Amino acid sequence: MTYDEGLAQRIREQLGERPDVTEKRMFGGLSFLLGGNMTVGVVGDEVIARVGTDRAEQALARPGARPMDFTGRPMRGWVTVSGPTLVEDSALRYWVTTATAFVDTLPPK
Repeated sequence: MTYDEGLAQRIREQLGERPDVTEKRMFGGLSFLLGGNMTVGVVGDEVIARVGTDRAEQALARPGARPMDFTGRPMRGWVTVSGPTLVEDSALRYWVTTATAFVDTLPPK
């Protein structure tokens, strides 16, 4: 599966110049890690975001969000966001900021 390089570039721009950002090909797309922890990713034209279990219900109430499920068993604390809802930079910023805020609470790997 390919991923939307334009969407990946927009995520790069929103993550800025953080020295702890790395990129890794995963899930048939591209994942962004902070301190070695998966944070957000692009699969096709969709974004996966690690929001944490405490914010999952709130995140799932947002437009275009659904549980992240690659195997028939949803991953707790993760959401998939449909591409059409990410056209506006403010919508993408919400997901990048929310995921970054959660992952920043985790110890680096």
